Amino acid sequence: MTLPFNLYSEIVSLAGRHASEDGENQTAIEALGISRRSAPSAPCHGSYRPCLAMVIQGAKSLQLGTDTINYGAGDYLLTSLDLPVAWRVVEASKEVPHFCISFTLSSEKLLDLMSRAHIERPAEQVNGQRGIMVNTATPELLDAAIRLMRLLDRPDDIPAMAPLIEQEILYRILTGPAGGQLMNIVASDSQGNRIARAIAWLRENFARQLRIEELAEHVGMSVSSFHHHFKSITAMTPVQYQKQLRLHEARRLMLLERLDAGTAGHRVGYQSPSQFSREYSRVYGVSPSRDIGAARETMAAE
Repeated sequence: MTLPFNLYSEIVSLAGRHASEDGENQTAIEALGISRRSAPSAPCHGSYRPCLAMVIQGAKSLQLGTDTINYGAGDYLLTSLDLPVAWRVVEASKEVPHFCISFTLSSEKLLDLMSRAHIERPAEQVNGQRGIMVNTATPELLDAAIRLMRLLDRPDDIPAMAPLIEQEILYRILTGPAGGQLMNIVASDSQGNRIARAIAWLRENFARQLRIEELAEHVGMSVSSFHHHFKSITAMTPVQYQKQLRLHEARRLMLLERLDAGTAGHRVGYQSPSQFSREYSRVYGVSPSRDIGAARETMAAE
């Protein structure tokens, strides 16, 4: 498939019109978001939910457990399940902003499409694959993305046309290089789906004491198999995953609800304020008070 040479110029133009301010911009299409940054950023900690994120200008770097993932214009990041990460924009300027379009993935829509299109699920790899992968966007995927973006200039067409193009994007993902991993996450009888269910439990119960044996039993796996597949997919152990969730939530509580460090740490499951401070500093690079103080100054300046 041959695409016009100015495809990226058109996508950048559309993104600039519909995301005029830095930050995460939700569009009139529910599943579509546009991220804009006018300068390189410091590391940002948070969670990536199942989505496709395609860089159309600039570049980003992401840390997942022990993995560092770099991707730039023309690449798409596919996240198949909820994962705590640290990311930063590494290439951006006022003249040439970083733009990334994100497309939310729905397990229900993926399963429905798999059944109707008779897309065969590949054999699940013994060692699994990471829950985040980067690939170069194919011409077919780019073509569908630009047609979805064009609907932002024709809002009356969105209700009728967006669902059709969104289904095409899902099809391009499923039949692309990362489709097998995605299928093995949403399929109910797979090891990947069992890890996804364990992650859902951890997200809802991160403040509780983690008992690996009980969680493995909850998702129908042996302890050894659970440990192996969890780390293979997430690049971290269940305990490390829980720690990331706790620290991210504690930071949110201190920053947005203005709780002190001791109260926030206790709220997310830490019994020892000193342990909370140590682990917070290890992840964020500074103490809770210094980090939150600097974050509030930045927010006030903006």
